[in-house]
Parts: sequence; structure tokens; C-alpha cells
Amino acid sequence: GGGGGGGGGGGSNPGGVGGVNKRGEKALQNKAVSEPPSGRQSSSSDLTPAFISPSQFTERQLSITQMKNLASQRPTDGTYVSRFAEDEPRKGADILVEALEREGVECVFAYPGGASMEIHQALTRSQTGIRNVLCRHEQGEVFAAEGYGKATGKVGVCIATSGPGATNLVTGLADALLDSVPMVAITGQVPRAMIGTDAFQETPIVEITRQITKHNYLVMNVEEIPRIIREAFFLAASGRPGPVLVDIPKDVQQQMCAPYWKPKVSLNGYLSRLPIPPSSPQIQHVIDMIKNAKKPVIYSGGGCLDAAEKLTQFAKMAGIPICSTLMGLGAFPESDDLSLRMLGMHGAVYANYAIDNADLMLAFGVRFDDRVTGKLDAFASRASIVHVDIDPAEIGKNKKPHCSIFSNIKPALKMLNEQMSRETNLPDFSEWRNECNEQKNLHPFPMPDLQNDEISPQAAIQLLHEVTNGEAVISTGVGQHQMWAAQHYLFEEPRNWLSSGGLGSMGFGLPAAIGAAAARPDKVVVDIDGDGSFVMNIQELATLHAEQLPVKCFVLNNQYLGMVVQWEDRFYKSNRGHTYLGSPDHEEYHETKDESMIFPDFVTIAKGFRVPAERVTKMSELRGAIERMVNTPGPYLLDIMVPHQEHVLPMVPGGGTFKDTITSGDGRTASDLGKKMDGL
Repeated sequence: GGGGGGGGGGGSNPGGVGGVNKRGEKALQNKAVSEPPSGRQSSSSDLTPAFISPSQFTERQLSITQMKNLASQRPTDGTYVSRFAEDEPRKGADILVEALEREGVECVFAYPGGASMEIHQALTRSQTGIRNVLCRHEQGEVFAAEGYGKATGKVGVCIATSGPGATNLVTGLADALLDSVPMVAITGQVPRAMIGTDAFQETPIVEITRQITKHNYLVMNVEEIPRIIREAFFLAASGRPGPVLVDIPKDVQQQMCAPYWKPKVSLNGYLSRLPIPPSSPQIQHVIDMIKNAKKPVIYSGGGCLDAAEKLTQFAKMAGIPICSTLMGLGAFPESDDLSLRMLGMHGAVYANYAIDNADLMLAFGVRFDDRVTGKLDAFASRASIVHVDIDPAEIGKNKKPHCSIFSNIKPALKMLNEQMSRETNLPDFSEWRNECNEQKNLHPFPMPDLQNDEISPQAAIQLLHEVTNGEAVISTGVGQHQMWAAQHYLFEEPRNWLSSGGLGSMGFGLPAAIGAAAARPDKVVVDIDGDGSFVMNIQELATLHAEQLPVKCFVLNNQYLGMVVQWEDRFYKSNRGHTYLGSPDHEEYHETKDESMIFPDFVTIAKGFRVPAERVTKMSELRGAIERMVNTPGPYLLDIMVPHQEHVLPMVPGGGTFKDTITSGDGRTASDLGKKMDGL
């Protein structure tokens, strides 16, 4: 199961094979300490509370019976009114759309084709008026569904046809699994009798996606649609969230049936492995470790996004500095004095300094990814480690903790805060905080001072932060611009930062912004992109115009594949291995400053898609351009020309340690170039 989702997932074993025993044992250990006496439990097992969202299952103590009853309920059970009589037969596609309506789905991202057109016909008849945002490529729709999920915490839904439509979803499914994004992907499939015959537009999408989904289904009977859709939404949003794929043959979509809407979910094994809140002794152990520490640091990740309030309360109560992964940005306000910003390969020197010098590391909702740790042995080598995670497969996978708690971070932090507030003699870490602040003053993120009114990408993002008051929802592609956005745009709240972290998928920015704009129409949504990433899903400009989505495209255009160029400069003596993205027919724009040499011409392309656009080449003109972009109603593209010699700094080379941090040099000079690397 690679990085997560509780293992590979698939077949009749949701949650996957990887780590079932381990997970089961862990759950039992926890329950042995913290479950109420059996007498009390049996009497309460029949008293099932009203609907609770799947993400809350791990926040309370529930018996298996209660869990099964609750997991079988839909959010709209008390209020939904069907347009069909109860016993009236209807097509499978209509049952599917009604199942989506009953799940509270308001918006889907779907592209029609032969095997899925029945679903699109049914969507046009939607009782609650489900909106379809018609992206122009299936990869666009799956990234948009992911953007929707990241921006709201709700399940994103995308629908594609069989064959190439389904295979175009693959990258997005892998992306959602690695970043733990709740998503349900529905695909059409060839009729049942034709499966396995190499029929037109047939691919075995369940087999193809088995390793990159949390779970997947092939629906072979129309009567199963209500149960399978309920299970899919429950699996996607509960425990460690992830993508679930549901493959529905065309003849099943056409089959007539009077559906039964109250089937029980068939997820006993999965439910029994969901974590319960931690026990009091476990929490006390963590508090004792904090009391014995002199230099504690919090290392928080994407698992903390829904526990932001409790995380902030904990950090402030304990007075412990906190650094964040790329995925966790915004869970703790970055302007706060306790914030050490982002850690890792391109993280702040002071964040990595704190990790390197800490004697206690509180790892909350993180997975010790290689881009954070570098050389594992040297990472936090002086620290005792407390690891709290909802997925037991992550605990001890890369780095062995001294204290591990298999739990949702939210109830764990809630209990920590409650028990800490009763403590009288908590240590004072002011000396350690001063030490970290000293490093902050010594090593801020570098801001180059360029000549000739040239625009530095770092300054451009800082200016965008100023003009938008740091309140925009930001999506990114992958590369240098992504790192600069993480460094120079400060996030004060969770779910305003949408970026492809684990998989690093170029082309993620524009579709993800589409998903966010559909989900949160009240916010300014900006796609900070690079020219390389932007081209990968540039067709979605059509979606911006057609769906009237006010996404602002902020393209840092250096005519190169910037991050790979940086590595070429550092480790390959600046030998260019196909990293120039401009036209080979003439000199480069950077040498001539002749705008007719810029290729491709994003401003002209945007006009073809009826999206207003302008180009800016001078720093003195940038603020005005950003203000026009933000104040123009509807979508807008700003093409910002920046030099390709800029490097993202600081940089810890892959497989390196804190001591290997590079803080100076760029593509114009030869300083500290050519260092050897142990690994990616």
C-alpha cells in the first residue's frame, strides 16, 4: 500500500491486506485500556445516536453494532424526498444519482462517454440539482475533485467513462491516496457479458487501480448500488481518508430495479480496525515526556488539518515551537511567534535547526516522508519521538517512535489539552524558544535583489500575499513555484493550501483551483503555477470560461523546467537535459528581452479560451497587475516573466542531513555547485 490508505485495499477486504493483524492488535490493545466495562457496553450497543459524519467515528467510543448502524446511515436520511414512488422501478443510473443525492453531494466533476452516458442522462434529471462541472480532460476532473476534497474536507466526486476515460483518472487516484484525500471516483464499464473480451473502450480499471485506491468495487448487480455507494462514501471519509473507485457496467446502469435504501454496510473487518480515542495513561505518558524535555518541537502534518483549533491550543498552552510539513500548512497560523514554518528539503533553516537540536519531537499526523527527513538516521537524532497517527501502518514505518499512539489526532489533542490544563508545574521553554527565534533572525527565507527591474519569483508571491491579505485559497503545480509559494505565502487557517505533496503531479494547480472555486465561491482562488505545470492541463481554461469560475492563474514563467534546471545547475554542471521549454527556432527571451520570443504565448492562448490575460515583465508594474487580476470579475491569467537562474533555497540535498544545507548560490554562479547526492 505504498504510503498509506491503510494498505492496498481491494477485493472483499476494505482497508487492504497490508497491516491488518497489526492494526487489529493495536486496536485491541487500546480497547483493553479504554473501553467501558462490558456490562455497560452491551446495554449501550443498541442505543445508536443520530447520524455522525464518518470522520467522527474515531473521535468517540462505539461498539461494532453501533458503528455498523451509524455507517449505514446517510446524511440526508431524515429529510430526503425521492421523485420516485418507493416501489417504482427505475434505471440503475437513476438509483446511482439518487444515492449521490442522499449522500448530500452538490457538485460532481464528470466527462461523458459511451459507457457513462446513462449516468449523465440521469444527472440531468437530478432531483436536488447536482451541479456537473465539465472539465475538459478526465485528469482535470479527478484533480478538481481532489481540490474540492482538500478545500472542504468533504468527499470529492468524479465520473468518467470506460477505457481511456477511466485510465485518465489513474494519476489523480494515486495522488489522492498519497495525500489522504477523500474521493469517490465512478467509472462506466462495458456491459457485463463483454467484460474480458477486449471490447471497445474496455480496461480492467479495478485491477489497474487496486494498489492506488483505498478500496474499489465492480458493481455486478443493480440492487447493490445503494449499499456500495454508502460504503464508498464511508470508506473515503473515515479513518485515514482516501480515494474509492466504483466501476459500473453499462447494462447495470440500464437495469430496472426498485431499490432498497436501508441496507446495512458490510464492513465489519474495517470497522473493527478503526482506532478509538487514546487512553488516559497513554496521554499522561506524553505529558511526562514533555515535562522531562528541555527542547521540545511539534512536527505537524496533513493529519492535523481538521484539528487545527486543538493543535493551536496545545502549542500555545505548552509554549512549544511548531513546524509543519508541506501538507500541513495552515493547521497552525504561520504568523504566530511559535511557528517555525515549513521543515524539510526546502523548509526553513530554523525549522530544520529545531528538529536537529530537539530532545523531544511530537509527531502529529505525519508520515516521516523522505522529503522531510533526508537521511533517516540523522533526522531528529537527539530526540525522543512521540508519534500519533490514525494509520498504524505509518507508525514505525520509517522512524521508530519511543511512544506511539494509534489514534485520530483530534481526540488525542483534546485529551492532551484537558489533562495539560490540570497540570500545575509545566516547564518553561522560553530559553529554547529564544534559541529558535535567534535562528529565525539569522536565516530568513532568501529574497533576491534583482537588477534592471527584473521580477524575482519570491517577491512576486510575497506581493500576491500582500494584495490578497493572505486570505486567498492557493493551489499550485509542482516545482520551484510550489516551494516558493509554500515559503512566501503565509497560511493562517487550514484548507487554503492545495498542493500535490506525495505524488508531486505537475498540472495539478489549475484543476485543483477549479474544484476549490466550485466548493467555496466566496473565496479568492489563485493558482500559483509554473509554465511547465500550467501547460499540462491548460485545456481547463475552457472550463473557467464555460463554468464562470473566478480562478486567477498566476503563472511564474521562466521558459524552463525550473526545479530540474536547479538540480542540473547543482549536480550536473549545468548540462541541460531537455529542460528548456521555449521555442528552439530562435534565441531565448532571457537573452534578448524581446517579448515576441516568449513561447508559448499564454496571453494569446487565454484569449482563445475567452479568459482575460496580461503579461508583466517589470517588478515596478507587478503590483498594479496583481490588483487588476484580483479585482477583475471572473477568471484571469497573469503571465509573469521571471529569470530561470533563480534557485529554491534553502535546500537539503536528497538523502542529506541538516549539516548539508545549501543556503547560497544560483544558476548565475558556480558557488557550492556539483555536490554529490546520495538519492533523490
